[in-house]
Amino acid sequence: MAEPAPTGPGSAAVPAAAATTATATARLAGGAPVDSPVAAALARYWTPERMRTAISLDRVAGSPRAAQSKAGPTGRPGSTPPAQGRSDTVRPLINESAAVGKVFFTNPSNGLNYTCSASALNSASKQMLITAGHCVHGGSGGTWMTNWTYAPRYRSGARPFGTFAAKQFRTFNTWISSSDLGRDVAMVTTWPLNGNKIVNVTGGHGLSWNFSRTQAVTVMGYPGNRDNGELQWACQGTTRAVSDGRIEIQCDFGGGSSGGPWLREFNDANGLGSVNGAMSTLAAGGWNRSSYFDDAVKAMFDAQGGVT
Repeated sequence: MAEPAPTGPGSAAVPAAAATTATATARLAGGAPVDSPVAAALARYWTPERMRTAISLDRVAGSPRAAQSKAGPTGRPGSTPPAQGRSDTVRPLINESAAVGKVFFTNPSNGLNYTCSASALNSASKQMLITAGHCVHGGSGGTWMTNWTYAPRYRSGARPFGTFAAKQFRTFNTWISSSDLGRDVAMVTTWPLNGNKIVNVTGGHGLSWNFSRTQAVTVMGYPGNRDNGELQWACQGTTRAVSDGRIEIQCDFGGGSSGGPWLREFNDANGLGSVNGAMSTLAAGGWNRSSYFDDAVKAMFDAQGGVT
């Protein structure tokens, strides 16, 4: 996962092929699709013991490689609005947001349980999350993850808002075919829980794209090298460009933080911001990296945001 590289502007145009995405129905480890009754059964599968012993995902399947898609601004910067959740959603500390949570899933390649991070993303469906591509698909030589569920504001086994089972995944084809770190992004539609949609419960962040690679951000997630990944952590600073087109910030967040949001304009009063990156890798010197969010990421949002 660590792959030190010099920094630079890296703003080449994106080939059209690098922007295409693929979807998959969320499934159990046995292959059954996750429908509404199965979603309830999936919550029972994820016992406190399974959650506690799940492995913080700190590597991508196959051989990690540099980003192939050197994304750059292809239009004007834009953002979608966040949405607040129900009135009793409380965010007491800067390192906690109800709209950020811990992900649990099984990797069919070895049958082991893993964890990542994700966040709720406001869209027409009110059912969507954003995370890293490698948290939904193993990349080159891998397959789609199973038993996938999301626990917003997970805290040492506590799940104050319950767990939301995945319904459908979407990620970039170049991530699936070649583990392209320039496209290590995914969006996930979840099943409602007891009739409640995730964004209506916890609130949801907005999305930003085509902004400068130098942005003040708040990075949030569940790094395994902090409190064993049992608590939500935050890191604040300013991103910079990587020569392969991505962005980086020196948070030294380890495995388990993958998929956590990099938030522009974070509002400490409600725990919401605008997702401008998703945790992807950790390089030498504690530099965390994210794919650059361009028009292709916005197109993924447009394609998946209305799926219910």
